[in-house]
Amino acid sequence: MSRKLNKCFSIADLREAARRRIPAPVFHYMDGAAEDEVTLKNNRNAFDQYQLVPRVLRDVSKVDTSTTILGQTSNLPLVLAPTGMSRLFHYMGEDAVSRAANKAGLIYSLSTMSTFSIEEVAAMTTGPKWYQIYVWRDRELLKSFIERCRDSGYKALCLTVDVPVFGQRERDMRSGVTIPPELTLKSIFDTLMRPQWLWQYLTSPRMELANVRGHSSVSNDAFVLAEYTNAQFDPSVNWDVAEWMVKQWGGDFAVKGILSKEDALRAVDIGATAVIVSNHGGRQLDHAPASFDILAEVVDAVNGHAEVILDGGVRRGTDVMKALALGARACMIGRSYLYGLGAGGGPGVDKALGLLGDEIKRNMALMGVTSVNELDSSYLRRID
Repeated sequence: MSRKLNKCFSIADLREAARRRIPAPVFHYMDGAAEDEVTLKNNRNAFDQYQLVPRVLRDVSKVDTSTTILGQTSNLPLVLAPTGMSRLFHYMGEDAVSRAANKAGLIYSLSTMSTFSIEEVAAMTTGPKWYQIYVWRDRELLKSFIERCRDSGYKALCLTVDVPVFGQRERDMRSGVTIPPELTLKSIFDTLMRPQWLWQYLTSPRMELANVRGHSSVSNDAFVLAEYTNAQFDPSVNWDVAEWMVKQWGGDFAVKGILSKEDALRAVDIGATAVIVSNHGGRQLDHAPASFDILAEVVDAVNGHAEVILDGGVRRGTDVMKALALGARACMIGRSYLYGLGAGGGPGVDKALGLLGDEIKRNMALMGVTSVNELDSSYLRRID
């Protein structure tokens, strides 16, 4: 591990290391959110409304951080969230991330917009994998995704439901990371000032959206294919189509992008086995509720009929503990591991997962908790 990674003691440190290593337009694509980024900020601030209440004089010589998520054993109550076009941040992209997840004993969720294919990622490790999917206009394409995932041994499908249209990500618009790209002189200069990233980008295989490779008559270039995939998003989609997908898959199915108890109940009604409370990292509807603020009411509404996973703003092990205390089965992390990827590729992702794992274990001991299953609301105090 590089000296720079050794000096990273938190996810915030990895964020700063990534900011220094990758071009500003790429960093802002990773780091930014919609419009005024109010939801992005609230995702972090929501955790500060609760304090942890420790229990003392308990034997914490052995602390077990493991759990099960949709029947799959996980060394930590974490799932690596789907993130698109990961090779923008490091030339190894999803290869590095999936291997780090496997090494840490965690579930990796591959994005539809990945730069390695369903089959390629399946062959990289034997670790459990989910596939994130959208509802596209081309239903035959959706069927092919489902069949490919089944043939490749993916354990669950994860349907993202909060992108009927794209949110306006103004950081990207200012830096020119749009489709097609319109880089500014400042952005080009900043990229030239990151020679290591630029060299790796230029000398590695051309970046593609691997899962839709060959499904379009246009070029396989990632940005050209992105235009094709953007046209596939269907704003008329409804719950009937989601239910059709549940039946097509016939296995564990997570619905990601839930921010109300009504939608959580509807997801359970159509057969979802997991509900992911998420606002897309603040990248879609600005001024939407923080995911953590909605968690408790979704847990209460679902009432054990599906597992509830929190996605949004998780940067510390204590964030995970608070979510579990409010009833979440696990937390999804996206930016947290992407900062590691941007800072140092596979070793950077290892570092991010190691930091979070150490924080969870250490703070469980400080809380007097020896198993994640012990955490409940009695360990929390809300700040009035």
